[in-house]
Amino acid sequence: MVVDPRGRVAVVRQRARTWSLPKGHVEAGEDVLTAARREIDEECGLTELELVAELGSFTRLGFRHGLPERKTITVFLFRSPEAELRPRDPANPEARWVAPESVADTLSNPADGRFFRQHVLPRLADGAAPA
Repeated sequence: MVVDPRGRVAVVRQRARTWSLPKGHVEAGEDVLTAARREIDEECGLTELELVAELGSFTRLGFRHGLPERKTITVFLFRSPEAELRPRDPANPEARWVAPESVADTLSNPADGRFFRQHVLPRLADGAAPA
């Protein structure tokens, strides 16, 4: 996940149906951190990313190619000086900045919202990300 200088969090619209934090699958030869940076670039158009912390991971049900799968999602907190979101992924053409207190309710997957409320929001409230 990415926080801008105003403390807002980037969320992306996936396949014009659901809202999520930027995320995706690790490609062959990538580590998890490299994949996170690539996905943020593709889904938000942000390339200036400062790693603040790894916030943990959780497992939830997801879908890939229309089939159910268990996903393990690792959440990294990045800070970016960039304010303009420029999605480049045609499957995820929309991104927006959201106030931290509104993110959990914006996320479409309840497990994502729970993780954000329990593990991310307290860190942001403690000033973990804004510059």
